[in-house]
Amino acid sequence: MNQQQMLRQVQQMQAAMQQAQAEIAATEVSGSAGGGMVTATVTGNGDLKAIKIDPGAVDPDDVEMLEDLVVAAVTEARRTAEQQAQEKMGAITGGLGNLMGGLGLPGM
Repeated sequence: MNQQQMLRQVQQMQAAMQQAQAEIAATEVSGSAGGGMVTATVTGNGDLKAIKIDPGAVDPDDVEMLEDLVVAAVTEARRTAEQQAQEKMGAITGGLGNLMGGLGLPGM
């Protein structure tokens, strides 16, 4: 592979990565806890967009449980968003190791 071909591939990969990052940022993912009593929605970047709480989850005598459900729902939503982002970026950078090996950078 000549240098011009490698440069073209790197530029294509860079453009694809920028497109994927924009798509990831625009994606919204939800996570829930307590059998759906609390649902959190985050962006693909992990920014919290919304919290929905079933009125049945509100117990004035057990606020701690509701707090735990909110944390669990947000954590699940962020974990899912991160996993989806990694999969999307991995699909683009999957051939990066071969390209870097061709540049004399083994193990990349």
